[in-house]
Amino acid sequence: MLPDVSDLQILFAHLNNEHFAGEIPTHRIAYNARFSNLAGRTTYKPPTIELSPRHFEKHPQELRDTLLHEMIHAWLYARGENPGHTARFKKKMRELGLTSIYHDMGSASPRRESTKRFILRCETCKMEVLRRKRPPALVSCGRCSRRTYDPRFQIRVLEVVEVREVEVILRAANRAETNS
Repeated sequence: MLPDVSDLQILFAHLNNEHFAGEIPTHRIAYNARFSNLAGRTTYKPPTIELSPRHFEKHPQELRDTLLHEMIHAWLYARGENPGHTARFKKKMRELGLTSIYHDMGSASPRRESTKRFILRCETCKMEVLRRKRPPALVSCGRCSRRTYDPRFQIRVLEVVEVREVEVILRAANRAETNS
């Protein structure tokens, strides 16, 4: 079972004092169930560290190291340094016993299939957006037509009626080519 957010806040404070001399400003620690590829993310305004509950349900032993990883980003930002995966970042990682900027927990499958069923496409700028609800009949692209409806930039609405796994289709196509 995953620790609740109050326990994560206590862990954050403990790690901050132990490894960063308390230099990291208070960050809100939260779970974000939408993450499928990210194990964690740090934002600075407002100061937040989000963690993927789906990854840590399967790999609870990775939670502390991921939190430390995100705290390095926050620490560098608080010091006015580049918070990216720079040489300074990697040096601090090594000091803390972390070995890689990448996690090897794989991607987490969605808890439920997406309910977004419409693709809105602008043929001018090629922007595509997924929506759950069908939009009104007369909609134009917000990028191309600004604030008012403009028939020159009308959005095409495509309804998603089938979802198929791409890998299976590619494998079947490769077998057909091999057999020809």
